[in-house]
Amino acid sequence: MNDSLAPRAQSPRAQLRVGRLTKAHGLKGAIKLELFTDDPGRRFVPGAVFTLQVPTGSPWHGKKIELVELRWYNQHAVGFFKDVPDREAAEALAKAILWIDQDDDEESDEEDAWYDHQLVGLKVVRDGVQIGTIGRLEHLPAQDLLIVKTAAGDVMVPFVKAIVPSVDIATGIVTITPPPGLLEELPEEPDDEPETISEADAAASVPDAGAEPDAEHTPDQNGA
Repeated sequence: MNDSLAPRAQSPRAQLRVGRLTKAHGLKGAIKLELFTDDPGRRFVPGAVFTLQVPTGSPWHGKKIELVELRWYNQHAVGFFKDVPDREAAEALAKAILWIDQDDDEESDEEDAWYDHQLVGLKVVRDGVQIGTIGRLEHLPAQDLLIVKTAAGDVMVPFVKAIVPSVDIATGIVTITPPPGLLEELPEEPDDEPETISEADAAASVPDAGAEPDAEHTPDQNGA
């Protein structure tokens, strides 16, 4: 998975989203990591400082965290951080996303990798018709979402190849092929209409009081 970039209002530099803390590991403050970078040896070195993306109610909101050591257990990355001495402190950081300042001379030259600021404002086109523009991106643990501003309001579009097959930065166009129901509500299936019976059919279905009953259903004189 490649580094992902988004501008941050509180920093003069753009920042790269490089990882997510998943859950506490052991009793000494270690935390398992999900890496969003192809180069952990460069990003996760002792002394590296990360900006934390956490809910506003978290005691870590607005703070940074410094890596002490990165270890590997059964092919899983596990980080030890300054001021995280025990499991309780580690659990408070679960699901936090880690951002790091981008180097001034760093550029993204990877295929199918774009910075957030390159995508925001681009036209979103479906079947050759513009349906809106990209307002922002949401970086979630499972996948990234494009927040598309349409005439009917904001729509969340999963940023995956099957739904967003083409991103053309040069022309400023993002082509999407959403499944039914993603951009509009599916029409309700019509209820089965009750069968209508004409007056003639209804009359024919009522036995004539004066008519002889069918012989097939007429009991004989003995009541058999």
